Amino acid sequence: MLLPGEVGMDDGHIELRSARGRWVLAATVLGSGLALLDSTVVNVALPFLGTELDAGMSGLQWTVNAYTLTLAGLILLGGSLGDRFGRRRVFLIGTVWFALASALCAAAPTIEFLVVARALQGVGGALLTPGSLAIIQASFAKADRPRAIGAWSGLGGVASAVGPLLGGAMVQTIGWRWAFLINLPFAALVLLVAARHVPESRDEQAAGRFDVLGSVLAALSLAGITYGLIELDAPVPLVVGVLLGAAFVVLERRRSPGALVPVGLFADRVFTSVNVVTLVMYGAMGVVFFLLAVQLQVVSGFSPVAAASAMLPVTALMLLLSPLAGELARRHGPRWPMTGGIALAGAGFVLMSSIGPDASYGLQVLPAVTVFGLGLSAAVAPLTATVLATVEDRYAGTASGVNNAVARTGGLLAVAAVPPLVGLVGDAFRDPVVFDAGFRVAMLASAAMMAVSALVTAATIRGNVLDPQKVKA
Repeated sequence: MLLPGEVGMDDGHIELRSARGRWVLAATVLGSGLALLDSTVVNVALPFLGTELDAGMSGLQWTVNAYTLTLAGLILLGGSLGDRFGRRRVFLIGTVWFALASALCAAAPTIEFLVVARALQGVGGALLTPGSLAIIQASFAKADRPRAIGAWSGLGGVASAVGPLLGGAMVQTIGWRWAFLINLPFAALVLLVAARHVPESRDEQAAGRFDVLGSVLAALSLAGITYGLIELDAPVPLVVGVLLGAAFVVLERRRSPGALVPVGLFADRVFTSVNVVTLVMYGAMGVVFFLLAVQLQVVSGFSPVAAASAMLPVTALMLLLSPLAGELARRHGPRWPMTGGIALAGAGFVLMSSIGPDASYGLQVLPAVTVFGLGLSAAVAPLTATVLATVEDRYAGTASGVNNAVARTGGLLAVAAVPPLVGLVGDAFRDPVVFDAGFRVAMLASAAMMAVSALVTAATIRGNVLDPQKVKA
């Protein structure tokens, strides 16, 4: 039985234009924005914390990847916990955990302490992140879900605008530790709105034990592969990580349908292809977000605030266009909005390769980020809506978790692999000439990854899975 005030997965009927619908949307935007806020602010702070904590490029990579590692490794478990015990409940617990871990990050005396605290922060993110999309899927009427997801994508950009600006100003004036402390008031706001306005929902058919062994194998596999990619002279962890990954796949196949990743979800060709696209696309984006803020400060001479402001056009475009992209995909299908959007975002990365010493914001930075923002606005909402539309409603939390895990894994592996391959090792972030050369190659490599994603999208996605008459009940 559901607790008073809870709704089941088949009872989602809240209209997006209603007062209650706006509050639910606000809570999910604030929650997902909290994790986005952290990632964007930390990227701006990297040169400063690297200097103060005496870290090299690998230390900066681990500062980003320790968080992504636990997030990607445990996000599937977080989605399953939400399906079982209540999506709102797990969403709130994740918010509290995330805030406490952020305080630990702010107090870090060494790079090693910071990396451990970032890993703990990722655990909170794994509880928090999948709940936002699952709550949308569970709460809103089916015809409103694509528009709600589009609005979620666009409004989430507000956090990516406010966060870097506040973080950049704080880093520039009172220190990089405020890049983490800024999370605390935002977390308090999330708790206030979600506790008052979000209905509880869960999968009433969920039963059996949790796949704890699967979670452990996934996390250890990603850890081994990530370590092996960052530390090129340590092949053993890479090999062990690959073997553990193979063991994870075998285990999930044997335990299906009660596995951490129900293998049956991948029987749907569209679900599988969209996740492949997500892996490559978010890998490319992870590299860009990791390197661009450092490039602008170390090579181009931008202040932290100016570097943080560079992505504002992306935020504005996401805010304005994502709901329209979601509606366009609902009416005509997601194939061409996704294909064109991903290809256009890749063109933005090509333009970013021209950002170098003494770069002009108007001539080099603005055109590149505008093209990238237009592409991202067209692609993200249709992609996200397609993932959720291809599975039964009761698997919303699991599907959201799978897609989030795939996205984070793509970023994790690309941030680990690409910088060393393009020569960004050791103290490269302190040498503008070395960093600039590596950055240019990395942007072109990221553009190539986006081209692959666009081709896969065009070749594999057919029909309109977002048609309300075809959404699975």
